[in-house]
Amino acid sequence: MIEVKHAIKSFDGRTVLKDISTVFETGKTNLIIGQSGSGKTVLMKSVVGIHRIDSGEICYDGRNITVMKRNDLNLLRREIGMLFQGAALFDSMTVLQNVMFPLEMFSSMTKEEMIERAKFCLDRVELSHALDLFPSEISGGMQKRAAIARAIVLNPKYLFCDEPNSGLDPKTSLLIDQLIQDITHEFNITTIVNTHDMNSVMEIGENIAFIYKGEKAWQGTKDEIFDTGCEQLEDFIFASNLFKQIKKAHHLFINK
Repeated sequence: MIEVKHAIKSFDGRTVLKDISTVFETGKTNLIIGQSGSGKTVLMKSVVGIHRIDSGEICYDGRNITVMKRNDLNLLRREIGMLFQGAALFDSMTVLQNVMFPLEMFSSMTKEEMIERAKFCLDRVELSHALDLFPSEISGGMQKRAAIARAIVLNPKYLFCDEPNSGLDPKTSLLIDQLIQDITHEFNITTIVNTHDMNSVMEIGENIAFIYKGEKAWQGTKDEIFDTGCEQLEDFIFASNLFKQIKKAHHLFINK
């Protein structure tokens, strides 16, 4: 579990995070959503530790990172997996070598143990057939799956996903969403996904924090999102006719 308590963050005198408090739960897919410029990316980067908040606390299972010394922070970061927006695989390395890279950097495994662990993770994301291929030789969806394998290879307690469906078609996006959720449940990870994809919200939103103008305007589940009473969230979600129709169908169903 990761707890954010009264987080405030400013840049050049402009307050971007305004006294945000929220909880990201273990074993669930926790989503941060909001319009561009809402502060959701700053919140995620603050939770990861890329940005240092001006005041407040960010606690990883009771460990407050805002007061940690550098050595302790470095140790904590070994418990964190990152899935970047563009997959960020190394072009000059094979898929297997990409997944092994964190093990070579941070583990004390033998070469044989690294290969075995990397192969296990690639098998988990159904890429056992692509071990010796380079990123340029596989599709965008396969690159994202390889990046997920790399993100979990160190068996992290915490997984951060920044716009994991960026650049993917709807079918592949759905597969990536399901994979992230399955891995979260299987390994009991605290997963935080920064996204603007409403399909992801409706598919895997087990705990959703909606950020509006630097404040947490609403928090709940995908099943609660149709009747939030939050005007700003409804404007964000139901901007398209499709989701207005989904909301109408939802109300008809529950009122039968």
